[in-house]
Amino acid sequence: LSLDRVQNLCKKLGNPQEKLKCISIVGTNGKYSTIQAIRAILNEANINVNIYTSPHIQKINERFIFNNKEISDENLTKLLSEVEEINGKEPITYFEILTAAYFYHAKNFDNINLIESGLFHRFDATNIIKENLASVVTAIGLDHLDWLPVNEQTIEKIVYEKTSTLLNSKIVVSKQTEIETLEVIKKNISSNNSKKIIFNEQFTCSENENGFIYYEDEDGGLKLPKPNVLGEFQIENIATAIATIRNLNLQVEDAHIKNGITKIKSIARLQEIKIGKIKDLCKNNKIFIDGSHNPLGAKVLNKYLESLNCKKHIILGMMSNKDHDEYMNYFKNIASLTTIDIPNQPNSIKGKELKQKLNRFPNINYKESIEDAIKSISLCNNDIILITGSLYLAGEVLNLN
Repeated sequence: LSLDRVQNLCKKLGNPQEKLKCISIVGTNGKYSTIQAIRAILNEANINVNIYTSPHIQKINERFIFNNKEISDENLTKLLSEVEEINGKEPITYFEILTAAYFYHAKNFDNINLIESGLFHRFDATNIIKENLASVVTAIGLDHLDWLPVNEQTIEKIVYEKTSTLLNSKIVVSKQTEIETLEVIKKNISSNNSKKIIFNEQFTCSENENGFIYYEDEDGGLKLPKPNVLGEFQIENIATAIATIRNLNLQVEDAHIKNGITKIKSIARLQEIKIGKIKDLCKNNKIFIDGSHNPLGAKVLNKYLESLNCKKHIILGMMSNKDHDEYMNYFKNIASLTTIDIPNQPNSIKGKELKQKLNRFPNINYKESIEDAIKSISLCNNDIILITGSLYLAGEVLNLN
């Protein structure tokens, strides 16, 4: 990991990243969801945004949003070809050249840029901007441990990598699942002169039994309608988005926030599949897809499942470098577990091997394909199916659907 290659390329491109208004989003989980909540609220206020996220779910264009629209195939081809030519034959990684290309095109728009950090942050290609409007720190947990030395695979090291080089602007910290993690974050950013806006200190939110959300910060309280996304963790991400926006000098009114959170675009994050080829295989039962792939994601996902009074059937596919045992440890009261192969992903663990690793589950099966897995499950009224374990799997399922 290094910033040298992307800095050299951006210098050839005229350092476009220095001309942008940015909000940086770092963390382990919730980055995409927080970005989509910010986007929805700003859209409601007629404020255009550019967005850079990773990985993509179905196609690479998803990573490049300009003026609220996904870049076209033609424009993306032109952009990547031009940047590749300017880079010449210099060494560059896939993610680095995509990041440089995003910065290069984003300079053509006078918009706020929502920039999702990729792997960690300190040596991430997105970490070459010189100033920003705010840094958002979402939930941090253990992930991508194979990039760290064995003796440094700790939450302290991950928090350091993600927060030690945050710019001096404003830092918004989302709810953390562990108090210890929050304390490590606060310690790491203590010498940063930014204004700190921390969940349960400067802002908070709670779900009322009547279905509405109550949000409160230093500027007062907001009674909000139920958002159009599922799970308590999404409400926490939305609160972080609201806190970020309310701490910036933008023309956003309470009505924009209330309307915006009912129009959030979310792919593969507790997404219900309502129509399509996959849905046709289980017409009378609900089927969800979620791209979570680390223990922290499993924890919040299981919390949602536990709130449902029904039998849950999980279809699981994962990448080889993930902690498969720790991921599945969080799921309780599962009616059945079916492991599958992730199509078109040579770095995924084979479904048969995954089944062997998880053979402590009483009702575990292996099926080669997603379709076979769905067909093999004996469903009763009200049962649900959840397909999870990887964003790559989520993309394959959505493409298939």
